[in-house]
Amino acid sequence: MKNSEIKQLTTKEILEKIGDEKNTLNRLKMSHAVSPLENPNKITDVKRDIARLKTELRSRELSEN
Repeated sequence: MKNSEIKQLTTKEILEKIGDEKNTLNRLKMSHAVSPLENPNKITDVKRDIARLKTELRSRELSEN
């Protein structure tokens, strides 16, 4: 997910997306523990997406103050 796409989302959508991505991350970690993933870089990509979402959420909080 690109930063430009994230900036177009509403705050509520960002919060929902963070929850979805965290669930995805947990599933990927469990799957990887049981049997190796074909592309373990997916875990890193999901972590980065979560960080991007949280960064945008925090910047919106700071701009409101």
